[in-house]
Amino acid sequence: MTGKTLESKLAILSDAAKYDASCASSGSTKRDSRDGKGLGSNEGTGICHAYAPDGRCISLLKILMTNFCIYDCAYCINRVSSNVQRARFSVDEVVRLTIDFYRRNYIEGLFLSSGVIRSPDATMSDMVQIVRKLREEENFRGYIHLKTIPDASPELIAEAGRLADRLSINVELPTDASMKTFASEKNPGQIRRAMADVRLRKEAARDTTHTGRKAPRFAPAGQSTQMIVGADGSNDAAILGESTRLYSSYQLKRVYYSAFSPIPDSSSRLPLVSPPLVREHRLYQADWLLRFYGFDLEEIVSGARDGNLDLELDPKLAWALLHREVFPVDINRADRELLLRVPGFGVKTVNRILSTRRYRSVRYDDVVRMGGLMKKAGPFVTALGWSPGGLIDTAQLRSRFLPPPQQLSLL
Repeated sequence: MTGKTLESKLAILSDAAKYDASCASSGSTKRDSRDGKGLGSNEGTGICHAYAPDGRCISLLKILMTNFCIYDCAYCINRVSSNVQRARFSVDEVVRLTIDFYRRNYIEGLFLSSGVIRSPDATMSDMVQIVRKLREEENFRGYIHLKTIPDASPELIAEAGRLADRLSINVELPTDASMKTFASEKNPGQIRRAMADVRLRKEAARDTTHTGRKAPRFAPAGQSTQMIVGADGSNDAAILGESTRLYSSYQLKRVYYSAFSPIPDSSSRLPLVSPPLVREHRLYQADWLLRFYGFDLEEIVSGARDGNLDLELDPKLAWALLHREVFPVDINRADRELLLRVPGFGVKTVNRILSTRRYRSVRYDDVVRMGGLMKKAGPFVTALGWSPGGLIDTAQLRSRFLPPPQQLSLL
């Protein structure tokens, strides 16, 4: 490790961080340096979202402080028994990288995680020191997302929340039984206690003090978590059920789903291949329906085969095909809740329909201009100048939405 250059460390530790999906950068309070004070911004031209081909956000400098780790989680490529090249940044190296990359306009913020070295407190202390130097010495106002270590002391996590925009604590796997099997050194109960503590501190930060002043900010962009999909035998119903509990219990901003990636020299208990990435995509779609479209968990998973979502159809479309008796709906009469259940209609489209029909009837062409995907929504709605006829009752309706068949390769 002592012979590695900063560039070689960056290559190792940025690559090691790619398995963490929870690096979105929305939801923080407004800060910028246009007043001549400080460096950086966290909105506007600040946080610029860019995405890798698999959908992961890469807009931040996303690195591990180190990929050394004292834990031996079976699914983790950085586990202590893994034969990978190791590296470690010093506190000052991370600070310098962040500022240099920002000044070169490469990044607009920092996502910092780490393997656990020496002890959870020792690791968390170094990470907090990095963020403190960025904020107090460099006056960096850009976005910072800090992956916290649940076994660290509450005082360190509290300081992390005062300095960072978002905190995240990964639950890793959907069930306690899976954690016991694949990560026996980690305590699911302690993870939940740490998440509860973050929630309580964030709620307290919204209150005013006895003098009428606002309490110091605490993780203004909230907290998030990540679950690995496909490492254990949990089906989609179990994963979404755990997500629902996490949202309600800890007021999470996001639950991220990360498809398991096979790693070298892994346990025989782990699968040899990754789950299809479309499964991860379907979980995100279902998660969106639960949070923004008024669906409940039972509605989404009731028609799922073996508890797993349909990989060929998005969850809203799959639900609509199973509940044809609800359709077609008249977009000029239906309430908001029903319109949100129409395949091909997003929240913005529904809001535009409701706004427009205060003044006049909505036509087919109007919905297209509003962003509605009528190729998908057509069989499920009626509008001025449009009727699906008996299309909703045809036996071949599902086949209209399936992807076209592909010729298999002979090689």
